[in-house]
Amino acid sequence: MNKRFLAAGASVAAAAMVLTACTPPGGGDDEKSSEKSNLNIGWNESFRSMNTQSANGNAVSNAILTYMMNDNFGYYDDSLEVQDGALGKLEKVADDPLKIKYTFNDDAKWSDGTPVDAADLALTWAATSSNFNTVDQNNNDDGSVKENDAKTVYFDSASIGPKLVKDFPEISDDGSEATFEFSKPFADWQVGFAGIGPNGVGLPSHIVAKKALGIDDPEKGKQAILKAIKDKDTEKLSKISNTWNTGFDFTSMPEDEDLLVHNGPYKMTKFEEGQYVTLELDDKYTGPTKPKVDTVTVRYNGDPMAMVQAIENGEVDFTQPQATADVLSAAEDIDGVNVDSADGATYEHVDFTFDNKGPFDPAANGGDEEKAKKVRQAFLKTLPRQDIVDKIIKPLNPEAVTRDSFNQVPGSPMYDEIIKGNGMEDLKEVDLKGAKKLLKDAGVDAPKVRVMYDNTNSRRQQEFQLIKESAEKAGFKIEDVGDVNWGTRLGDGTYDVSLFGWQSGSTGISDSDANYRTGAQNNYGGYSSKKTDKILDKIVGAPESEHAKLSTELEKQLTTDAFGAPLFQHPELVIYRDKLKNAKSTTVSPTIFWNYWEWETN
Repeated sequence: MNKRFLAAGASVAAAAMVLTACTPPGGGDDEKSSEKSNLNIGWNESFRSMNTQSANGNAVSNAILTYMMNDNFGYYDDSLEVQDGALGKLEKVADDPLKIKYTFNDDAKWSDGTPVDAADLALTWAATSSNFNTVDQNNNDDGSVKENDAKTVYFDSASIGPKLVKDFPEISDDGSEATFEFSKPFADWQVGFAGIGPNGVGLPSHIVAKKALGIDDPEKGKQAILKAIKDKDTEKLSKISNTWNTGFDFTSMPEDEDLLVHNGPYKMTKFEEGQYVTLELDDKYTGPTKPKVDTVTVRYNGDPMAMVQAIENGEVDFTQPQATADVLSAAEDIDGVNVDSADGATYEHVDFTFDNKGPFDPAANGGDEEKAKKVRQAFLKTLPRQDIVDKIIKPLNPEAVTRDSFNQVPGSPMYDEIIKGNGMEDLKEVDLKGAKKLLKDAGVDAPKVRVMYDNTNSRRQQEFQLIKESAEKAGFKIEDVGDVNWGTRLGDGTYDVSLFGWQSGSTGISDSDANYRTGAQNNYGGYSSKKTDKILDKIVGAPESEHAKLSTELEKQLTTDAFGAPLFQHPELVIYRDKLKNAKSTTVSPTIFWNYWEWETN
């Protein structure tokens, strides 16, 4: 066993983005061995959608595969610098107003031979902007998206960058260039609009047109998509949004090959539901990315110890399981296996539900906002944050500390400044006396709190027990509503506290918008604050010199409102057999998959 500790790459997560000019991902020597190479990778959650930008598809388990099946305009390396992608060039061409231009390479093609072009970007902009939606939401009680009727347009997605583009883009006659004009400054134009990382340009617009509008000819389909967007044609956009929302979701190998159309070097060839997905190099691929591994199979198992066993048995060559002391110890005992350890991109947090008539909702407290806030503040005072780190995280990382910022990782350039002014210092230690006083002041006796988490996850089981024991000492009654399907329940109102982790897909400062803005996509607890929304408005276009000040202001408002609390940065283990060379991880999605074209196997 070889063990190595990595520098915390996440420490530069808040640094200014550097769009570096370098060669798009290639594989070096084009000569291939006559013997086919293969790699088995273990992952904890199964693939479910080719659309990584819908509410349902926005998951790392999807991103790791779409990243290998599709090229992009840029990607994050392991230093969190943005490198040029294989699809073409992204550049800023004007500052006032802000304009950005995409230029596609001549060899950018979908796997059916159709050019990748401006129509694909335009569809992604329309779908992720929410500017074309005719309703604020169209979801079932469980959060799943409803089928739109003919008079309803609802794309189940929202992103702050695309929303700032109000006008139809300027598109060259051949579709190889697209220029988007922003209605106001946008600090994260390089990484927060379209074309970066696993999302790429999004879904193939000609396939969407085929499914939604019944147009078989690819070029006619693209033009129909563009016309529907330009004309704001509700009837057609309704059909397009239905297809975009759910038409590319599947949990086993689809019979319809159109759903597998891609523009990158790998194609999906096998998918056994809940078991594995196999990708193989596509000999029809015309782009510059040249991976060295012929076949990649991603095998699924949510049990981290089972994944280590699979490594030992030779069933898996490469994995990134949830880190526990037992997992680390077991991996270290295996011969011919490397274990890399570092802080990861994910951080654990506790969030409240504000709109379910539960103990933290003003509606359950006679409409009294201050009373509900006191109950939230009381619960936060019981959180054993340091105890959780000491008992669960320090066995993996003796230097571990509580994470005291909602949006920045410990060690990042803005972190120290933010935590001096965000108010989290008041939650450094458990204060049962203060919690009891707040409950008494609120006139609330023994409030029942339902806590939702993944009850099949050993670390979260331990966290829940520590939280339960502490909160009940202050007078709360804790109900365990843990669920293996916790992810599908987010936002459904059946719990009062959620315990899970966020993993960033970007280093952009505007990333926090989706978590805290009123009605935003990741604001599962129904939090709403006019003050917070105003701060977020400022952040979107802020120059770098104001980032720390505004981030501190945002976090101070979150603590003032008793939004919730961050707990710790997840320790990360990357485990791989000696047969694999160039195994590396980065602290944003798609983590260990970011440099797949560099992988080599013995």
